[in-house]
Amino acid sequence: MIYLDSAATTMQKPAAVATATAWAINHLASPGRGGHWPAMAAAEKAFACREEAAQLFHVKDPERVVFTFNATHGLNIAIKTLARPGSRVVISGYEHNAVTRPLHALKADIRVARGPLFDQGAVLAAFRRELDKGADLAVCTHVSNVFGFILPIEGIAALCRVRGVPLIIDASQSAGCVPVDFTGLGAAFIAMPGHKGLYGPQGTGLLLCGVDPAPLLEGGTGSESRRQSMPDFLPDRLEAGTHNVAGIAGLLEGLRYVNNLGVENIAAQEAGLIRNMGKGLRAIPGVTAFQAEDPEVQTGVLSFCMKGRDCEEVGEALGGRGIAVRAGLHCAPLAHETAGTLETGTLRASVSAFNTEREIDQFLRALGEIAGA
Repeated sequence: MIYLDSAATTMQKPAAVATATAWAINHLASPGRGGHWPAMAAAEKAFACREEAAQLFHVKDPERVVFTFNATHGLNIAIKTLARPGSRVVISGYEHNAVTRPLHALKADIRVARGPLFDQGAVLAAFRRELDKGADLAVCTHVSNVFGFILPIEGIAALCRVRGVPLIIDASQSAGCVPVDFTGLGAAFIAMPGHKGLYGPQGTGLLLCGVDPAPLLEGGTGSESRRQSMPDFLPDRLEAGTHNVAGIAGLLEGLRYVNNLGVENIAAQEAGLIRNMGKGLRAIPGVTAFQAEDPEVQTGVLSFCMKGRDCEEVGEALGGRGIAVRAGLHCAPLAHETAGTLETGTLRASVSAFNTEREIDQFLRALGEIAGA
């Protein structure tokens, strides 16, 4: 199979990820739950994973790197720490349902800072306008999961810092794909999955905490067991219950892979694949590719559609040829509304460090055959 759905999850992983995950299942116990070797080794593995993430994302204290089940889990913690019913929250026009649904559930006063696709200047100006009207919180995706649009997160973070507005960043599509500097951004929280650009197993995620969070779950932590409220310190305050130790072991190897290869090198490789893909898509009659003129504002994610053809139908046809892409709204109707594709959706191809130019060529040939059918 030619796998072009890494924006959903990277199915191709470094071999060390699977090896570490399998080894942990039979050798590691629960960290903080005993003085025996399997528990102590699990604790060491977990801390090593926090340290590796802290290095990659420039977090000064590894204990402010919290394990979550996924980015959605982390975003819910962050949003429910800082937002209340009626809170005025500024978001971008490219947010995922992992942001918009918690805000709607809280009955927050949501203000959308809209800007045209791939226009960083317009997005930044829209944030400035909305923040100047007053805001309790800003939430922004770093990279659109639909279009690969890199939002001007450094500029947005600077606007928030000057105005004293806490910022939550959804790094679901940027972690491991483009540089993320937690300390430099000064965000309240940055949430990310472990199973996408960090090449870890599914069921893993990280929440980088710049402010003290409110627990989303309560339960056992292996620390301060006499008290009936959650510990005041991180990471224990947010890590109730048994850890996904096997997942953490695999995530550690994924983080090491990214750190060793270099985020900038991964970004350059993926951008090159997407540039060639876009060029090939534009040569196919009836195909519209949503590609930035400036390659610096797009990651390894490219949406496209075919005139007169249903996206789901085309996606199934590609699947029948052994090519995996994603079709539909990608859990981000707001992004489609902003880009003008809400009624039709798009097909989305997304690459990873494991994809090759040959695979892109095969994908383009298959799509050309479908277009001519």
